[in-house]
Amino acid sequence: MNFLDKYIFWFCVTLFYSILFFILGLYFLSIDYYLFLDWDIFNVNSCSLVMTFLFDWMSLMFAGSVMFISSMIIYYSYTYMFDDMYKSRFLFLVLFFVISMMLMIMSPNLVSILLGWDGLGLISYCLVIYFQNFKSYNAGMLTILTNRIGDVCILLGIGWLFNLGTWHFFYYNFYCGDWGFMFCILMILGGFTKSAQIPFSSWLPAAMAAPTPVSALVHSSTLVTAGVYLLIRFNYLLSQYNLTFFLLLSALTMFMSGLGANFEYDLKSIIALSTLSQLGFMMSILFIGYSTVAYFHLLTHAFFKALLFLCAGLIIHCVNNSQDIRYMGGLVNQLPYTGVCFAIANFSLCGLPFLSGFYSKDMVLEILTTSYFNFFIYLLFFLSIGLTVSYSFRLMYFIMLESKSFTSISVFYEDKIMNKSMIFFVILGVSGGSILSWLLFPFSQLLLMPIECKLMPLLFIILGGAIGYELSFMVLFSLPLGIQSPLLINFLSSMWFMPFFSTYMIYSHSLFVSKYYYDFMDMGWGEYIMSNIMSTYMIFFSKFILFYQNNNIKIFFYSFILMMFILIII
Repeated sequence: MNFLDKYIFWFCVTLFYSILFFILGLYFLSIDYYLFLDWDIFNVNSCSLVMTFLFDWMSLMFAGSVMFISSMIIYYSYTYMFDDMYKSRFLFLVLFFVISMMLMIMSPNLVSILLGWDGLGLISYCLVIYFQNFKSYNAGMLTILTNRIGDVCILLGIGWLFNLGTWHFFYYNFYCGDWGFMFCILMILGGFTKSAQIPFSSWLPAAMAAPTPVSALVHSSTLVTAGVYLLIRFNYLLSQYNLTFFLLLSALTMFMSGLGANFEYDLKSIIALSTLSQLGFMMSILFIGYSTVAYFHLLTHAFFKALLFLCAGLIIHCVNNSQDIRYMGGLVNQLPYTGVCFAIANFSLCGLPFLSGFYSKDMVLEILTTSYFNFFIYLLFFLSIGLTVSYSFRLMYFIMLESKSFTSISVFYEDKIMNKSMIFFVILGVSGGSILSWLLFPFSQLLLMPIECKLMPLLFIILGGAIGYELSFMVLFSLPLGIQSPLLINFLSSMWFMPFFSTYMIYSHSLFVSKYYYDFMDMGWGEYIMSNIMSTYMIFFSKFILFYQNNNIKIFFYSFILMMFILIII
């Protein structure tokens, strides 16, 4: 089977399964049906090895979305990775990535969740270091080491469930015992590391070293959403405890990434920070207590974020593999179709009325407005919405409209295969939110609010767009604020120094300390006392015996006096 046949074959397979899963999910949703498959592989005394699958509307619809996005990305990758030497290896890495995600989605058993969870972490590392250079290696190491923290939390959770006799967390979602809170904290930590919430946020922009199709898959529906999906599954357990501190962390993540994206010039990093912002959005509404709304935003976000990355990949291709938005400009003239797709994805991300993102974001903001949380959380949410629109408009202006750039050296062409894979995402980016809202919420809730609260999201969208347009004309350090306090600008633009804490602060001093201990202990006292103790002992006694056997008369006198002294004492 040649290269083209492999890609087309797996595209057809994943597309078929996506349609199958989605239709099954709709059917299960309509009849409110759950299917719990327990496959007992073998028993040894009282220990059993069991493989468990849970098929319900949530897992099936999410699996269908993951499969659909994967199929389009595999089709897109045929052209994107055409000149790559190891394109077959890339295809199988993507397929293993999707299989790991499927295993994680379909399982209510913590052990099999760990298999999928670890698979996601390991294969994401392989994909981040796919382009082999120092930047990719460092990013891959940061990614896998941060994700290992979440793996350890899942392992500790498995150890705790071992006391209860089974690993099916489904049975213990309502359990509120002495250790229930600790188990809840472990699951939240696992979800936070995978979904890159504060203080584990630095790995997400670093993972942009992976090829763009992988970024589209990772940031839309697989790796980063695994943490949100896990906590959605544990929503009954979370609802039994006061988790407002984690709500604060999620809201701060949303705000921090929105601020950082307004100072960023790397195209993929801006989209990665927007993903981080949306993940904070999902986590926040989850901790408020509305897991189905978080799931709704998870699905709508997946479609327009995949489209955003696919457009970015084609744009990067066209400007000679440069990712700096200052090198782009006026692309709406050269890439009209891609420009339209990019604009639709961006407007959907902003929550423009009646596009896909509007339905979920507006619902979240209305629920927040009618909830009992304080003004600080309320303000953080609306500021984050404004910042989202701000960096989206800034990005649109830099790439599509501004023409003072170096794009004349580039080759512009719109590939047909890439364009075909985008068209389905455009349809879902426009109509996916309304369709899903009708399916998931058949009975609409009546939320009565004052007119100023109802129009607040629209006001912040308009305000954010205006600020984003103004920021497009400003150079970072030409601002008076930038001249007066560069530390503040650096703080805001570098994710609140989190990458430095995750990398430099860890290895800079620890390497010096470890070298000092190596010299002092391993090559110093440790070497002298431990490694050389037997040889030193033998050398000392051999010298003593040699000295004694030298017929030295002083030794005989001393031994005679000692002997007489002992006899007198006795």
